[in-house]
Amino acid sequence: MNIPQGLIYSSEHEWCRIEDDVAVVGITDFAQGELGDVVFLELPEAGAATVAGKEFGTIEAVKAVAELFAPLSGEVVDVNSGVVDSPELVNEDPYGDGWMIKIKINDPSEMDELLNSQKYEELIGEGGE
Repeated sequence: MNIPQGLIYSSEHEWCRIEDDVAVVGITDFAQGELGDVVFLELPEAGAATVAGKEFGTIEAVKAVAELFAPLSGEVVDVNSGVVDSPELVNEDPYGDGWMIKIKINDPSEMDELLNSQKYEELIGEGGE
């Protein structure tokens, strides 16, 4: 299982890569593996507000439909149209081309509530595999 260091993770299985005051967000390798083949994504438009821990979209896979939860509060400044057009990118490259949205972070202190790679690995090791 791929859990890159240098990213931060939510307990709902989203990851963030922080670039200055913007968080690039996607779902983890673990999450895409649990869902199976992703066939559809519903993502917000640029300009939409996100609230940490609240739903920002949905992901539909062959096995299930799941909500996507914002790891941080802020404003959506970019949406990956490539992943909307080709949802399989979430399965093929969850930490690269499979990113979903970019959030301009409102409250950097919220990052303290997220997990580093070791803590995320412990989370999925205990409850996920």
